[in-house]
Amino acid sequence: MDILETDAYDRRQRRNMSCALLFSLSPFFVATALYFYLWSPESPPSIMSAGVKAVPTLLLAAVVLSWNGSQSVLGVVGGLLFSAAGDCCLVWQELFLHGMGAFAVAHLLYSLTFLSSRYATHSSSSWIRLLYLILVLVGGGFYIYLYPSLKKDPKSDLLVPAVGVYIMLITLMGTLAIRTRRVATLFGGLFFIVSDIALSLQVFKVTAPLQHGNTVVMVTYYLAQLLIAVGDVRAMESKDEFAKWKRS
Repeated sequence: MDILETDAYDRRQRRNMSCALLFSLSPFFVATALYFYLWSPESPPSIMSAGVKAVPTLLLAAVVLSWNGSQSVLGVVGGLLFSAAGDCCLVWQELFLHGMGAFAVAHLLYSLTFLSSRYATHSSSSWIRLLYLILVLVGGGFYIYLYPSLKKDPKSDLLVPAVGVYIMLITLMGTLAIRTRRVATLFGGLFFIVSDIALSLQVFKVTAPLQHGNTVVMVTYYLAQLLIAVGDVRAMESKDEFAKWKRS
């Protein structure tokens, strides 16, 4: 095949893969819609509600595992599994710290993934460095903003340092997501931060309860996980294409 035929073939392959990926994500979209249909502010914590909340994240883990294989278990797949555990824990208020711990591990696994070889390293431009700075300032400023509310909590001795470590980890994850310069991964990291900010404002009663607070938290959360999962599949796809190009 000449160059034009090869290019057209590659475009068809990418289009077919995009359609296949979208089809494999359809159970996630159904499960997410089911969660919003069944969820109610008056719903008591239960194993059923925890399961319905965690299923979309588990389905994303299955999608990434099916596309990228077992090498993602200690990466995005592992992060999604720990996120699902965190989803379940957060259903019960008394398990909040356990849930935060599970999400902290998820952010650490995401961060390690974003440093892996399939995410090409680029030299940092001035606007990328500016985004790093903004993210660090937002993380530090938000912790200072939360601090008075954390000190009022009966578990403040544990909560104050735990929240500080968690904010450092999610800020690191967001920074490394920006470093990848992949649109899906970048916005996935940022939406995760937005979701956690909205959640913490309600959990620690920093502001008055929002009318649609849970909807804001969960829409941005599921969107973040979706974008991180798709970004990882795309990163692996790009790595495979680059390997084929090197062999040709």
